[in-house]
Amino acid sequence: MPDIQPLLEKIQALPPERVGEVEDFVDFLSAKSRRVAALDRLLAIAPALDAAGAPAMTEEEIQAEVDAVRAWPAQLP
Repeated sequence: MPDIQPLLEKIQALPPERVGEVEDFVDFLSAKSRRVAALDRLLAIAPALDAAGAPAMTEEEIQAEVDAVRAWPAQLP
């Protein structure tokens, strides 16, 4: 694991509004990593779905699934 102390010191030296920007960027990077991991999992099972004879999804079906997932957190209380 890399030494994060220099990074923490740089963050601590920032004004509060900049710290919020750093936090937003870290959240963005985390979400990006989760999206890449989800795509990797999907690609890993694609051959099994094809072998099982599952019908291919249309672009519209894929977009509907993406939209549903993106809307999901907004539906939480």
